[in-house]
Amino acid sequence: MKHRLHSDDIAIGFQIAPMIDVVFVIMLFFMVMTGTVKVERELRTRLPNPGDPEQAVRFPAEEITLGILEDGTVTMNEEVFDTPTDKALPLLTKSLRRAADSSARQKQKVLVTIQAEEQASYERIVDVLNSLHQAGIQNVTFTVGNEPL
Repeated sequence: MKHRLHSDDIAIGFQIAPMIDVVFVIMLFFMVMTGTVKVERELRTRLPNPGDPEQAVRFPAEEITLGILEDGTVTMNEEVFDTPTDKALPLLTKSLRRAADSSARQKQKVLVTIQAEEQASYERIVDVLNSLHQAGIQNVTFTVGNEPL
């Protein structure tokens, strides 16, 4: 004959041993992790003195983007200059000269990036280079399409 246990017969009490194990594991975790905490350190910085000419603040160079389209259209910072058939590019040269003069007064460099489309004519690129030479700009970078060379 089988003897069945009733729920009234078994007294389930509070089990303290698993709770002590959990507390010890948590305590061990915090003891191990305290050794890896990084202490913040003071960063010593010295700001430039406004009266110190050797540490004068330099502003970034002026950046100009010249675009040369397949049809010969030349743009400066996305603004169209001259006609596609004009070899001298007088408006572009005048604008580049003003930018170079302004940067020279502010003691900055002028950085020019020429973005030529893949099918742009080499003759048109030479025309733009001539305008840059007439304006006295020497820092020139070339890109074709979207990839820098």
